[in-house]
Amino acid sequence: MREKMAYILGAAAMVLLAHNIITIAGFPPERAQGMIFKIIFFHVPAAITALSCALVAFVSSILYLVTSKLKYDALAVAVTEVGLAFLLANLVTGSLWGRVIWGIWWTWDARLTSALVCWLLYAGYLMLRHAVEEPTQRAAYAAVFSIFSFVDVPIVVFSIKWWRTQHPQPVFWAGGSFPHDWSVVMGWNLLALMMLGAVITLVRLRQEEIRRQLDSLRRTAHAF
Repeated sequence: MREKMAYILGAAAMVLLAHNIITIAGFPPERAQGMIFKIIFFHVPAAITALSCALVAFVSSILYLVTSKLKYDALAVAVTEVGLAFLLANLVTGSLWGRVIWGIWWTWDARLTSALVCWLLYAGYLMLRHAVEEPTQRAAYAAVFSIFSFVDVPIVVFSIKWWRTQHPQPVFWAGGSFPHDWSVVMGWNLLALMMLGAVITLVRLRQEEIRRQLDSLRRTAHAF
């Protein structure tokens, strides 16, 4: 059932993403930013997808600590890996935009720095998992670290509200306007990336379950 869902979601995500790319390519250059403005249709959805993955990992980690069920730990690690990939995409697209608009690849303002710290924290989460061999101990340590790492997520989201940053204020929060057709495509592309993230998470979750089964068999064999 899960495999069928992954295939269906994956196919739908690819079709939707292809349609969105064609639509975005057809938009005329933005008056102030030129063609580079189109990167926003991937930059923002990638960020939302990444932070949504962090939220799922946060909830899954809490559920593991409450129930001690390894399925929640498996979900946490799977969705964290996916979230890291999308957050990296967000950082890269943001740097490309900044190079064209600001003339620099990077600046240490609150939004960019907190996003980089977020990426490093969740990368550290994965490193921690590799450092602990015993499954239940690894899951417990990782769950605590995941919960700790999530503290940075609200900082990333609200940093441009709390501090004066070089990063532009969000259009929808700051009372600005976005052409209706741009908003529609932004929404569809967010859906496409969220679906793609769900598919990769399902695949990675299956891999994690197989790895746990093999690890259990290996431990049983060593016991004899």
